Amino acid sequence: MNKSIVVGRALLCAAVLLAPAAPAAPAAVAARPWLDIARTPDERAALLVAAMTQDEKFALIRSRFAIGEARPPEALGSAGYVAPVERLGIPAQQLVDAGLGVTNPGGMREGDHATAMPSGPATASTWSREIAFQGGATMGREAWRQGFNVLLAGSVNLQRDPRNGRNFEYAGEDPLLAGTLVGESIRGVQSEHVLSTMKHYALNDMETHRNFHSAQIGDRAMHESDLLAFRIAIEVGAPGAVMCSYNRINGTYGCEHDELLNNVLKRDWRYPGYVMSDWGGVHSGSKAALAGLDQQSAGEVFDRAVYFDAPLRMAVEAGVVPQARLDDMARRILRSLIAVGAFEHPPRRRPPDAELDAAGFAVAQRTAEAGAVLLRNAGGALPLAAETRRIAVIGGHADKGVIAGGGSSMVGWTSRGTNAVPGLQPTAWPGPVMFQPSPPLSALREALPGTRIDYFDGRDRAAAARLARQADVAIVFATQWAAESVDLPHMRLPDGQDALVEAVAAANPRTVVVLQTNGPVELPWAERVPAILQAWYPGIRGGEAIARLLTGAANPSGRLPVTWPVDASQLPRPEIPGLGFDPPQKPGDTIDYDIEGANVGYRWFAAQELVPRYAFGHGLSYTTFALSGLDVRADGDRILARFRVENTGARAGAAVPQLYVHLPDGHATPLRLAGWERVELQPGESREIEVLLAPRLFADYDPQARSWRIPAGRYRVVLGQSAADVAAGAEVEIAARGLD
Repeated sequence: MNKSIVVGRALLCAAVLLAPAAPAAPAAVAARPWLDIARTPDERAALLVAAMTQDEKFALIRSRFAIGEARPPEALGSAGYVAPVERLGIPAQQLVDAGLGVTNPGGMREGDHATAMPSGPATASTWSREIAFQGGATMGREAWRQGFNVLLAGSVNLQRDPRNGRNFEYAGEDPLLAGTLVGESIRGVQSEHVLSTMKHYALNDMETHRNFHSAQIGDRAMHESDLLAFRIAIEVGAPGAVMCSYNRINGTYGCEHDELLNNVLKRDWRYPGYVMSDWGGVHSGSKAALAGLDQQSAGEVFDRAVYFDAPLRMAVEAGVVPQARLDDMARRILRSLIAVGAFEHPPRRRPPDAELDAAGFAVAQRTAEAGAVLLRNAGGALPLAAETRRIAVIGGHADKGVIAGGGSSMVGWTSRGTNAVPGLQPTAWPGPVMFQPSPPLSALREALPGTRIDYFDGRDRAAAARLARQADVAIVFATQWAAESVDLPHMRLPDGQDALVEAVAAANPRTVVVLQTNGPVELPWAERVPAILQAWYPGIRGGEAIARLLTGAANPSGRLPVTWPVDASQLPRPEIPGLGFDPPQKPGDTIDYDIEGANVGYRWFAAQELVPRYAFGHGLSYTTFALSGLDVRADGDRILARFRVENTGARAGAAVPQLYVHLPDGHATPLRLAGWERVELQPGESREIEVLLAPRLFADYDPQARSWRIPAGRYRVVLGQSAADVAAGAEVEIAARGLD
């Protein structure tokens, strides 16, 4: 069936299911005025809190683990559960993990499955607000149909190091790009009346020793990097909850951080939602509550005590924690549930629906195709010529599926089946190592029916080279597994895969490498293979997406959301002790982020005058684009850029023109992404584009004033197709002004 028809029908079905509920009867509203949908969420929540007993408030501010022996009988069986308050009409909270799709290992029932979405960097590589929104809406719809109304989604942490084991859940290194796209995903989730979190607040940028280490960074640098990403995500997506992180920030635990939770989030940013803890992130009762934590997550299993029960009760009774603070905790939770429509649109368990499944798969495949990045294509090695007679496909379990990341975000149950390559180590947490059942080999054979395509697993390099030598084209699939709670020990491909690529490339000069990795890896063989396609973790339709990209049925249009270093020597911290599953050294208790400060990724490379393997924003296409006519002007409080983009090649494709501001000489941050647009163009088509540039990217954060300020002066804005590719530049005079 045509994908657009499938998606259209799915959206129609969702609209019918989630149509606005009829207003409550006048008698019901009179008895329960908080049911009056004409009132604001704040008014309704205040009325509810006033009607609640003390016990009901305390029941609301802690969730219970809903997997295994701890599972309450009425819970669906997932990460968390809060019982309803039936006498007041307060719905249950059914919380489920969903970094990259709805995952529910403790409560899967017959017929339950979800769409395994491509990884966070794959979505970020699309640079598409609309694709990010549709991915979030898919997760929200599938959660709602399984009975869940709180999705633990919305990961905004910046990639400060490619070895971070959880980079595959995040959206790259730039605060504007990450905050915008994750915000759109959150907005998509909540469009389906499912509350989304935003996580992990803040500076949870490495996984090793995450429950103990302290991220050390200055206030200004923090606001101009990680906190800026979170703030943008809030402004775009309005998440119902913020999940505080495991780690300490400048010595204080994230869930006890008065400055970040009370002062920054709730006061300065005027965030109206609630703060929930990560599972195992709470270390106190009154201290955490006074610092701004509103809900403890599954403390009976993951924390040393259920701090938000007896200990906090005693603190409230003794006046250590004011009653007003407890009321505020309850009010914030209720306000967020009301704001997303959880009262009027309770989730409904639904039987499987083939059309909605197909719609989810179509969104996943579109994301994988739009987010794959063609890193190299010397001599036009790709797309594969239709007359190619013989292809050797080698390695990466390409005959079985595509790899996924490990931990709480892993989607293990789809309508296509479960793990395609079971038994790979580790099989226990944070495993198992998961391969989604979407084999690129069969997809290639279907796409090229007249071509002989042979497969070899690659374990014997000599045998792989012999097979490659007999083929017109050799395609090596290289994988790197990463997972929550542990960082990678290095930037290299594991299991001798670099040597495999070298052997195949030596045997066949027409070697293509398809990477499925957590993020950037060292590519010692990069100049000896003509084509490299970064597919990230491509999700449940990854095999089909890769085949379409290799054959030219889809045009690669992804652009890197991260800088791709040559090797670890170019990183702010080339060596970090204690990384990996069996580290020979003890992990450190602190991570010094003051080394780079706000200069994350491409900003670090610009400040240090380093040349990466591939620049932030880089990505090739099967067509070419030209950018011209840049004009930048200040229009009141707005900063506008206009330019023309033209498809100068012979294929339809997507251009992603990017706008960077060069800050005045002597500024610690020399370069910042200030805007972009993704533009689909037919061959020969050109279009005039206007982009509203983000004012905060021209401004500095003043810790004393607790605000942003744009210094007066002339600013240079450059237009290009990556952070290192300048097609045009223009200057704009901007008057000094403050920003909130």
